[in-house]
Amino acid sequence: MSTVLENQPSAETSRTSGKGGKSMKISCDREQLLHAFQTVASVAPSRSPKPILQNVKLEVTGDSVTLLATDLEVGIRHQVSGVDIQVPGMAVLSVTRFGSILRESNDQTLHLECDSTGITIRGERSQFRLPAENPAEFPQVTAFEETSYYEISARLLRELIRRTVFATDNESSRYALGGVKLEFEESAITAVGTDGRRLSKMTGPVTKSGTPQSDQTTIVPTRAMVLIERAIAPSDSEVQIAIKGNEILVHSARATISARLLEGRFPDWRKVFPEGGHNAVSLDLAVGATHAAVRQAAIVTSEESRGVDFTFGDGMLVLAGKAAEVGQSRIELPIGYNGDELTLTLDPRFVTDFLKVLDAEKTFTFEAKDGESAAVCKTDDGYGYVIMPLSRDR
Repeated sequence: MSTVLENQPSAETSRTSGKGGKSMKISCDREQLLHAFQTVASVAPSRSPKPILQNVKLEVTGDSVTLLATDLEVGIRHQVSGVDIQVPGMAVLSVTRFGSILRESNDQTLHLECDSTGITIRGERSQFRLPAENPAEFPQVTAFEETSYYEISARLLRELIRRTVFATDNESSRYALGGVKLEFEESAITAVGTDGRRLSKMTGPVTKSGTPQSDQTTIVPTRAMVLIERAIAPSDSEVQIAIKGNEILVHSARATISARLLEGRFPDWRKVFPEGGHNAVSLDLAVGATHAAVRQAAIVTSEESRGVDFTFGDGMLVLAGKAAEVGQSRIELPIGYNGDELTLTLDPRFVTDFLKVLDAEKTFTFEAKDGESAAVCKTDDGYGYVIMPLSRDR
């Protein structure tokens, strides 16, 4: 992101944009603008004591176009490609009205022009006029200007997020479980998500630039993590992460996301993972076949009786579901295990959540000690998942 873009708008710029005098004028590729706008608009609150926040700000400099949004907890700056800049300036765009125009238009190119009275959007056979808000009233959105940060593969960061956010709990009041905990070491990052009934953890490599701040209580809100995953483009190679006081900054080639960190206690996840070496069952299972078997067994479960019995023994994994007035299921899956029979009852939703973020062609390791202890699932790329069993007296 250019330093021109990151600087605060000058008084002169404010006077000549939006409610000021000089028009801002650009022509843009509608599809590229729509994609960026939808990502940024997801941050804008649908209701707010500050109505200006229900919009997206457009900043146009001599060489770049950036969309900004914030709800004062999470913020995003996203550069837009495919834009022909005629006159730099700023505008405030309605999430609902302008977003609808972008979605419903069939034009490949849209022309935007903003003056003191409003913004005009023109297509080949369409024209819209929307009222203007004052860009100077829009809150500042943090830019990435850090010289000390962690750098991580964009693909790895997306996997870290995808494999942990589903296990978080936004309803918890005892712990700060409504976010993903990030722990930074010299050359590794660990992401952890939990709702108290299951825990998801993944570790991967990072590199350091300078002396970045690392804090063992870096808990990033779930909605911010979802936004980060969405804003990272498949074409991105590396992403920079910096902790700045009680805020995290994540910077990719086109986007910068800022988010206020959650406060509160987070469970000691290391105590949740059982120590290895004493498990009655430890075997490799195929992701695709196991996922299909769990989904089938879960067909006859209900809210009142949602557990599925997992029974290991005699070269077979038998999954059995049962619910009054719903029915019964019995699914057999051949496995390479002939030890003592072991049965534990798991919530199939929790098992499915783990399996659906994995490649169906891969395998994972399943470990269990007994019917009352946690089940542990692991992959060979640093991913671990713990599920607490349900009571069998259901």
